[in-house]
Amino acid sequence: MEHNMGLYETPFHSVKSGKKTVEVRLNDEKRRKVNIGDTIKFTKIPGNKETVTVEVTDLRQYSTFREMYENIPASDFDAVGDSVDEMVEQTYQIYTPEKEREWGTLAITVKVC
Repeated sequence: MEHNMGLYETPFHSVKSGKKTVEVRLNDEKRRKVNIGDTIKFTKIPGNKETVTVEVTDLRQYSTFREMYENIPASDFDAVGDSVDEMVEQTYQIYTPEKEREWGTLAITVKVC
């Protein structure tokens, strides 16, 4: 099954280059349909002109983004040098703590097809 998701420019290029192997999402209804072996077509936003397709190789659920970032090496997020606090703050610019409490979080391990 193929899923479609948007990615901002910096993480898009990190995924496309293979440096970022773990994508961070809320574990909401849309993400609960993702399974290992599925593909995700990421579209670079804004612009929607460039895409990259990846295969899902692993899925890990966490209660919080902090727990995720404490358990997965920063290099998997292409975030070497960032502290866990910085990573959580950056994520809260996209997802609210309220949504995090409501849905939990999902680490999607991917490889470029």
